[in-house]
Formats: sequence, C-alpha cells, structure tokens
Amino acid sequence: MPEKSKETVMIICAHPDDEILGAGGTIAKYTKEGKSVVAVIFSYGEKSHWWMKKKHTVERRVKESRAAGEVVGTYKTMFLGLHDLELKEEVKDEKNLALLEKLIIRYKPSRILTHSPDDVIYSDHKAVWNAVDKVTERMGFKGDVYVFNIWAKDVRLTQNPKLFIDISDTFNVKLEALKCFKSQSLAIYQLYPGVLWRAFKNGREHRCRWAEVFIKVK
Repeated sequence: MPEKSKETVMIICAHPDDEILGAGGTIAKYTKEGKSVVAVIFSYGEKSHWWMKKKHTVERRVKESRAAGEVVGTYKTMFLGLHDLELKEEVKDEKNLALLEKLIIRYKPSRILTHSPDDVIYSDHKAVWNAVDKVTERMGFKGDVYVFNIWAKDVRLTQNPKLFIDISDTFNVKLEALKCFKSQSLAIYQLYPGVLWRAFKNGREHRCRWAEVFIKVK
C-alpha cells in the first residue's frame, strides 16, 4: 500500500495502454511530485491478437503495461480480469462493480482519472465510464472525478471545470512509455499524431509547451 502520508491518484481504464495514452504525462508529473498513482485496468485487451492463444496475449499485454508503468512511475498496475469487447455487459454485473468499489475503498484516491462518457467510438471506454459513475455515486465518493478522451476528438462537457496539467517536463516520459506497447504498435502509430497535437494544443492554450487537460465531472 502507498504511504498514508502520500496523496493517491487512481487511473481507471479499459485496456492496457489507455492509462498512458490518456494520462501518461500526468502520471509521470504526479509521481515526481511525490503522489502515488495506481492504475486499474478492466480487461487485458486480449482480443487485440485474436489469432494468438489468449494466455500469450494476456501475458504480453500485462508485461507491457507494467513496463510502461515503471517508466512513468506508477505505484501499482492492477487488472480486474474482465473481457475485452464485452465490458458493456459485464459492468452490469454487481460482482464486477464490487471489485472496483473495493479497490477505491482500499486505496482511498483523492482523485480519479477515467474515460469520458463522450468516448463512444470504443464501447469498452464508455462501459468503464458507466461503471465508475455508478460506483462512485452509490458509495458517496468524496474525491474528484476527471475524464479524458482517447479516440474521440474532444470531451463535449466544455462547460465543466478543467484540470490543466503542465507536462512539459514529462511529455517525453509519456512517449517513452508508449514504446513499451510493442504489441500495439499499429494502434499507437494511428493515435500518435493525435497525442502530439492534443498535447501541443493544450499547451498552447495554457502557455506552456505540452499539457494534458481533464474535465471534471464530479
């Protein structure tokens, strides 16, 4: 467990690599500031390599995600073990919601970063948002919940408060962490221009070189 004196931030996402794509620079920034960051990943992303045996894909993607976590300084990366591309139905199951709730209670994060309800291109991302929304609401979570997009262009909740993180000194760390996901090189390649543009655009708006911005929903 993280030291009680340290603030804990929790990243909750659908697949290995989402945590770095969505908040890699921020994770590195927080750990440099002395915060503990824990990542909760719903699935192993095992259907990304449908032609391989599930066991091999799972082992590879877990290894990549934990290696990336070491690069950015994640305290711990945990997997709920749910099924890739089936999260929409699985988050309706109470036992799966209970897994998430127990982790939030255990680690007591002051802040949660997760997928946006606008990120509807990938149904698993929206499913994770639905789970986080439901669990934090019913447990009366006292911390803040912020969201990010990966595939969708922008979060539409533009009237909500924004959390701006200057990652000028950690953006290169994020890019190094993305290199750990060798099994996802094609997807990362497709997303890479967007990662660069978004960080540049956010930085320009906030008068720094690179930035990540999250939208407060709770």
